[in-house]
Amino acid sequence: MTLPVTNEKGKPYNISPPEILDFAKNEVAKPYMYIDSTKGAIVFHAMPTNSKTANTKYTRSELREQMEPGNNNKNWTFADGAYMKGKIAMDKSTRASNGKYHRTIIMQIHGRLTNEQRDLIGEKDNNAPPMLKIYWDNGKIRIKTKTLKNLNATYEEMLHEKAWDNDRGFNFEQEVGFRKFTLEVKISTGKMVIILNGNEFKVYENIHIRKWGIFENYFKAGNYFQSRDKGSFSKVRFYELEVSH
Repeated sequence: MTLPVTNEKGKPYNISPPEILDFAKNEVAKPYMYIDSTKGAIVFHAMPTNSKTANTKYTRSELREQMEPGNNNKNWTFADGAYMKGKIAMDKSTRASNGKYHRTIIMQIHGRLTNEQRDLIGEKDNNAPPMLKIYWDNGKIRIKTKTLKNLNATYEEMLHEKAWDNDRGFNFEQEVGFRKFTLEVKISTGKMVIILNGNEFKVYENIHIRKWGIFENYFKAGNYFQSRDKGSFSKVRFYELEVSH
């Protein structure tokens, strides 16, 4: 769990297993990840602060999947298969100067370099691009994914973040607003399917997804807030969250 506050070293405050099991009693976490017993949900609260992870200007109150508790080095590939399902609602969100609600990322699939890949291209960390970002965007659900700029790139070239570009994005037709909704993410070899409320589907099955197979991945879920506006914030409720492989 990453929180929008800093630790004694000036880095974002993280809660790892086994401490995360008692997050509700953690005084640092209480304002940002807490149980709303009246709604039967965990609330993720985020706002602009100085607590930013590497490679971003935004803050987050967000969970990071660990297939082995406490170990970030064990992850999954598309060939392994993966599934995530959440029942979610936006609780509160401030508005930008244009009148639209501030947006936030509620689910992600993040890429990760293995230690061997990291050393091969001379990177200082294991960070790779996020293959999937699912936004709550002014009451709609928006998807962004990655495309490979040069389809003839070598294995080593594909490992670099600059080899990948953002696609144009996709909006589901349904407007969820501040109501409960269900999101499912289904991963298999060369294929990614996102399902909203069990009845609206977006399928990615193309050369870019197949090329992405070189990366390991992990799921993220919560509130990765996409604004630096003064006084802005959002609160996201998770009623259910399920991950399997």
